[in-house]
Amino acid sequence: MSTAAGLDRAKLLAARFKAAQDRPYLASALYALTVVPSGRVPTMGVDRHWRCYVAPAFVDATPVTELAGVWIHEVAHLLRDHHARAGRLPAADQRDHLRVNLAQDCEINDDLLADGLRLPEGRVEPRDFGLPAGGMFESYLPAIPASPPHGADCGSGAHGTPMPWELGEAAGPARIGAVEAEALRRQTAEAVRAHQRARGSVPAGWRRWAEQLLEPTVDWRRALSGAVREATAWAAGAVDYTYRRPSRRTPALGGRVVLPSLRRPLPRVAIVIDTSGSMGEDDLAAALAEVTGVLREVGVGAHRVAVLACDADVHAVTRVTSAEQVTLAGGGGTDMTVGISAALALPDRPNIVVVLTDGYTPWPAETPSCRLIAALIGAAAPEPPSWVETVRVDLGQ
Repeated sequence: MSTAAGLDRAKLLAARFKAAQDRPYLASALYALTVVPSGRVPTMGVDRHWRCYVAPAFVDATPVTELAGVWIHEVAHLLRDHHARAGRLPAADQRDHLRVNLAQDCEINDDLLADGLRLPEGRVEPRDFGLPAGGMFESYLPAIPASPPHGADCGSGAHGTPMPWELGEAAGPARIGAVEAEALRRQTAEAVRAHQRARGSVPAGWRRWAEQLLEPTVDWRRALSGAVREATAWAAGAVDYTYRRPSRRTPALGGRVVLPSLRRPLPRVAIVIDTSGSMGEDDLAAALAEVTGVLREVGVGAHRVAVLACDADVHAVTRVTSAEQVTLAGGGGTDMTVGISAALALPDRPNIVVVLTDGYTPWPAETPSCRLIAALIGAAAPEPPSWVETVRVDLGQ
C-alpha cells in the first residue's frame, strides 16, 4: 500500500468539493468518507466502514470533473446499502462478486449519467447489457454474464466481499459503524427530499431511494407470517374440557364423580385461494408461495392444512403438506364468501382461514366464527371489511 505522499490529495479533495457543491444533498455522506491511499486498489473503492481507497495513479490520470462523478458513484454504493443487499443474494451469485458489482454499477450509473455527471471511460450502464434504465441491481443481475477476471471492483462496501487492499475490521483510520451509517442514510434522504421541495431538481433515482428509505414499504412476507403466527398462538390457547381423558384428580373422588381434563387443540387452518379470471399468473404464483409460508408457520408435521381453490364456486379441496400438492382450478367470477363458507363446513372445522385474493370479491356480511386473514395481492386491491385482518401483498417486493 502506498503512502499518502504519493497521492495528489489537493486534486482529489477538489473533486469531492465539486461533487458536494453540485449535489449538496449528498454533501454529508461525501464528507463522511475517510480517504485511504492505496497502490493496490484498481481505481477507487469503498469498504462497509465508509473508508474510500484511492489509487494515486488513477487520481493523476483522471480529470477533476470525472473524479467528482466517481466520488458520487462510490458513496452511492454505501447510501444504497449495496453490501447488505448483496448479502441477501443466493450463494452462487455472491461468489461472483465482480458480476454483482457490475449489476450494482448499472443501477448507479444510469442515474448519474442522466443527471449530467461525467464518469471515466469503461463505466457500465444498463443498455450495455440490453437492459432498461431505472432498475435495481437485483433485477439486472440475471442478465449480467460471468464477470471477467479483472472487472470493476468497488470493494466490500459494494459487493460485500472483503478485498486484499482493504484494512479490515480492526485496523486503520476512523470507521463508521452500522448505526452511524444508517443515520447518514436517513440524513441524506431527508436532504434529498428538502432539495426536491426547494428546487425540484433531484434525479428520479435519488428521489425513489429517499422515498423508500423515509417511507419504507411493509415487508408483506413478514407481516403475513406474523399474522398467521399470532393467529395460531391464539388458536392453540383456546383450551377446552374433554371427558375422553378424565382429570388426574378424578381418583381422589373415589370414582363417584368424573372430572373432565383440559385439552389444548391444535390449530386447524384452511387456505382459500382466489382462482378467478381477475387473478393473473403472477398473482397465483404469489399465492402458492404464501401457501408454503403458511404451512411452515403452522407446523405441518402435527396436522394438515385444507386448501380450497375458489372463484364463484369451490373447484378443489385438498389437504396438503407442501405447496406442490395444491391444485388450482377455476377462472370464472369471484366470490370468496363461497370459499370461506365451504372451509367452515369442513369436517375438521378450521379456527383460522387465510384468503389469498386480489380483493375484488364480496365478503361475509358478519364476522365468521374463526380468525379470518386476507392477503390482498396487488397494490390496487380494494379494502375488505374492517373486521378482516388484512395484509397487503406487493408483488414488486
